[in-house]
Amino acid sequence: MKKLLLATAVAALSVSAANAAPTIYGKAFLSADYVNADFDSRLAGAADFDEDTVEINSNSSRIGFKGSEALTANTDVIYRLEYGTSIDGDNATFSNRDTYLGLANKQYGELRVGKNQSSLDKINNVVVNVGYWDNLGNNEMRDDVVEALNMADSSRINSSVLWTSPKYEGLPLQMFAMYNSDDDDFNNNSGFGVAAMFDQGTGFTAGLAYDKDQNIDGDIIRGTASVDLGKYIAAPVTLGALYQVADYDYDGDTEKEKGLVVSASMGLTNFARPATIYTQYNKTDNLNGVDDANSDQIVVGGQYFFKDNIIAHAYAGMNKADNIQSVNVDGDVTTFGAPGDAEVFVLGTGLEYLF
Repeated sequence: MKKLLLATAVAALSVSAANAAPTIYGKAFLSADYVNADFDSRLAGAADFDEDTVEINSNSSRIGFKGSEALTANTDVIYRLEYGTSIDGDNATFSNRDTYLGLANKQYGELRVGKNQSSLDKINNVVVNVGYWDNLGNNEMRDDVVEALNMADSSRINSSVLWTSPKYEGLPLQMFAMYNSDDDDFNNNSGFGVAAMFDQGTGFTAGLAYDKDQNIDGDIIRGTASVDLGKYIAAPVTLGALYQVADYDYDGDTEKEKGLVVSASMGLTNFARPATIYTQYNKTDNLNGVDDANSDQIVVGGQYFFKDNIIAHAYAGMNKADNIQSVNVDGDVTTFGAPGDAEVFVLGTGLEYLF
């Protein structure tokens, strides 16, 4: 009898441990990028600078731990600890990505508390760029480094609470709500955001999002739409469009930043393994709220799947930004350089491994 009880206890502990064991996952993505970039000042005597080199870049490489465990019949405890790392060695430390503890309930949805990607990103169904161009971009230049400049992007928000609605049968709409506290400082920088995504599985999706004092000091409203033409005609093409308006709460006169993204991707069938090609155009007016600071960007690229988790990439892109200011940050002191025009051309190739 004692042996039976001992065996039962060991089996129960083994099941409990198996349920609690996290899933380990990650991504290693390295690319070789030829970068030609320059900044030409509009003020006489102010410094210009340029770059013409080949860079080895780590693109959103990461490692993470995630899992869940049943709390009740309908509720699970969920968690994720995800950290970014630069496998090219440029940054020897880990940085927090999505790190949270939360609850998932079949009836009421999911609640995550910690550091979360903002609700603005929940309708990101349009961006197809990868590697060097895998972002909507920064909208200001820092430390005399010329970068691709585009509209304000979604970011990860510290001390945040993110709610995701459950998916109800027959209702093709998922909603999101987010709040972040101001416990990082004493400036009352709490903010909130809401988003909704429509997807009824027919190949057409649409999203609408709003946030205040999360990704910028001010308001952002974003709308998106995409359509998979392969669902309607014999063409494996997906089209997408995103439009965004950002209203900055700066001292002094500012203009509303207006951004547009259009994209297209197409699957190729004449290869031994799956492959896709894509293009994306970004246009931003009044970058960072500055009147007549504008940018245009065009990128083309392709992906080849050696396996589902081993992907080769190639891409080329150009970004031009006019009437922008370089920004230098030293501790809490920010200084603005002379206005000027920036241009960035990048041709790159890389290998991505998912595990």
